[in-house]
Amino acid sequence: MNRQSFSKAAALPPALADRWWPHIEATCKRFGISTPAQQAAFIAQIGHESGGFTRVTESFNYAVAALPAMFSRVTPALAATLGRQPGERAVPLERQQRIANIAYANRYGNGDAASGDGWRYRGRGLKQITFRANYRECGHALDLDLVARPELLERDETAALSAGWYWWAFGLGKLADAGKFDEITRRINGPAMEGAEARRARWVVAKQALGA
Repeated sequence: MNRQSFSKAAALPPALADRWWPHIEATCKRFGISTPAQQAAFIAQIGHESGGFTRVTESFNYAVAALPAMFSRVTPALAATLGRQPGERAVPLERQQRIANIAYANRYGNGDAASGDGWRYRGRGLKQITFRANYRECGHALDLDLVARPELLERDETAALSAGWYWWAFGLGKLADAGKFDEITRRINGPAMEGAEARRARWVVAKQALGA
């Protein structure tokens, strides 16, 4: 894979391809994402997670109706208060923080909603690494204190490397070589399989570009 084939595989304009290619190349080398099948699945998954390589932090700008479907801990009553209201262009930051703190409380090393861990360890990086425990493990692998400095995952280099770490740590390369793309989605997103069709569409494009 070179910069040109990466650009086609990820369906990126030249400026975004130039921005991300050095970090994707380094990540693939470091974490052994080497076959066309692995690279195609990797690019498709992180492309979806990052909104087409345009964001490296999780947004909680959800409409009222979408919140309970996305986060089981956000009840319809809470969603009615916290979700995007009529006339609002976006959910204000303070309410986004409350959503994250409720949705991610007491899970995978996070404290309760009052601890602020849900927002502190919200999705970051091209893979959207989430939860204190995953920040800690990813930090160990990258030799960074991501628990103390979670914002480091917003840097382009670290955003890419963190995605490679997750891919390697959870053995997703073997699934990619076996063509088990939906199982990769399940490992990344859980039973909800969020965006499954959109992810598959990206996978088709990436496979064609890389000859996978």
